[in-house]
Amino acid sequence: MISFSLILAIAACVFWWERQLPNKLRHAAREGDLEACLRFGEQLAALRWLGTGSLKEQALCRRRQAKIFWTEDNVAEALKLQRRLVQSEQEDASQQKRDRNQLDEWETEIRDQALVLFRNGKFEQAIARLTPLEGSKTPGSSALSDTLKETWNRNRLDYQRLKALIDKERWWEALDSLNRLDHPWWQQRAEKQRDRVEVAIEQLRDTEEHQQHGSTDPNVIAGAELEAAVQKELKAGTDPWDAFQSACRLLGGHVEEDGPESFCRRRSDKGS
Repeated sequence: MISFSLILAIAACVFWWERQLPNKLRHAAREGDLEACLRFGEQLAALRWLGTGSLKEQALCRRRQAKIFWTEDNVAEALKLQRRLVQSEQEDASQQKRDRNQLDEWETEIRDQALVLFRNGKFEQAIARLTPLEGSKTPGSSALSDTLKETWNRNRLDYQRLKALIDKERWWEALDSLNRLDHPWWQQRAEKQRDRVEVAIEQLRDTEEHQQHGSTDPNVIAGAELEAAVQKELKAGTDPWDAFQSACRLLGGHVEEDGPESFCRRRSDKGS
């Protein structure tokens, strides 16, 4: 069994160390030895006892080291120390408020940096930049990260759907997918697809205008027959108006113009 005298000796050593720690902490703070200052501060916190004036030195060391971490872009460690400052008991209430403001300022700056990365299409880097904020108890600290992920994935899926619709020549649906893209990087990536879709839709409109006039006249060539012939010419690279004229001739007709409208009429037996 441990003798009573040994227990007293251990207790005396602990008490002596407790008495030494505040002085060591203050000395490290005065000397600017932040590593030792933080270490002694943690030991004091573990013992749940701080001598008079030690709170101030401990906070000072944390504050200085947090700024060094921030300058070195060690964001996670900077925020970790700054949060401990804010959450810890301090003798100076006004200083604690300034520590709170500093934490808010750093967190806001991180969010702004992440948004810039996100807008430039650097999705993974943006999410990584926000990772240190996940340890924050601030309401909505992870909301921005969730929003960026949702926006990115939605635009990615719309872009994939756009390419599939273009391959199937479903132009109006493709245009709808284009208009759903709301991220600058994905919009820029889809510029070539937009040009192709808009040209195709304009060609369809031109063809429909040529077919509308006189469509009920039995001598007018229209409908699926003319549409198929026009589409064949368009796919061959012919301009819309030339495609309409060529398709009309191939089907045994000739183009007649009536004011702003044109249509394909079958040639009479006498020819024209």
